[in-house]
Formats: sequence, C-alpha cells, structure tokens
Amino acid sequence: MKRTYQPHKKRKKRTHGFLSKMETTGGRKVLKKRRAKGRKRISIKVSGK
Repeated sequence: MKRTYQPHKKRKKRTHGFLSKMETTGGRKVLKKRRAKGRKRISIKVSGK
C-alpha cells in the first residue's frame, strides 16, 4: 500500500516557501506573527538541491 506522504522538495517549497507566503495577505500575516514571536525560521527551509 502506498503511503499518504510522498515528499517532494519542489512541491514543499512551492506550497510552504517564503515567496508563496509573501503572495497572499494571510501568508504575510503569518510571517509577521512569526517575526514578532521571534522564531528562528519564519518559513520552511528545504535542504539540498
């Protein structure tokens, strides 16, 4: 049986990356909140290629 989570670096970056967050007002609000809270990472970082 195939599992539900099939990881893809490109897909992850496109849906949860910094630029995609900057595109929407809600995403910008999330970044603002995370900066205010003092998060080390405000959006996901995909390691490797």
